[in-house]
Amino acid sequence: MPDPTLRLLGRPSSINVKKVLWLCAELQLPIAHEPWGTGFQSTLPADFETLNPNRLVPVIVDDGFVLWESNTICRYLAGREGRTDLLPAEPKARARVEQWMDWQATELNGAWRYAFMSIVRRCPAHADAQAVAASIAGWHRHMRMLEHQLETTGAHAAGADLTLADIVLGVSTHRWIATPMERPDLPAVQAYYARLSERPAFARHVRDSTP
Repeated sequence: MPDPTLRLLGRPSSINVKKVLWLCAELQLPIAHEPWGTGFQSTLPADFETLNPNRLVPVIVDDGFVLWESNTICRYLAGREGRTDLLPAEPKARARVEQWMDWQATELNGAWRYAFMSIVRRCPAHADAQAVAASIAGWHRHMRMLEHQLETTGAHAAGADLTLADIVLGVSTHRWIATPMERPDLPAVQAYYARLSERPAFARHVRDSTP
């Protein structure tokens, strides 16, 4: 019989694993966390691609059901638990949440990747100073977009209350704040980060961890 315990595979330093760890804590889901890929993806077992052909983390195994892609995992777990506060059932409200989730995974993540790999990971393949500067500029431009949205809502990414949009944007906000670089003054983002930091699950799995 398959093990009914929810397994989460992936190193806790991964920004995408952090999303799932934080969400599981918010949902009060018992999990078996296996920190596969403690370094970069090359340290994963050779047969890891049988779980995820991309050889990336996180992966969950839920009673034999294997799922990868962190934002999809978050949607699945919120749906499985019936948490329509985090992922609304009403089409327009859900689309607003998913809009910001997809923006985080594509636009925002694409902006910071080169700079982060250079400044924090010290990756030799990301040592071009002009490319770092361009990445930082793009990163700040996208965070200004989040600043405007938070000024509009006055609280969270998709409205007054916490949703899955904040689960994914919260980890990105931590990365922006914790990366040693000059940053523009974005008071709504700072207030947002402080608001999220009041949540024990965010503090444990995101705020008090490496970026």
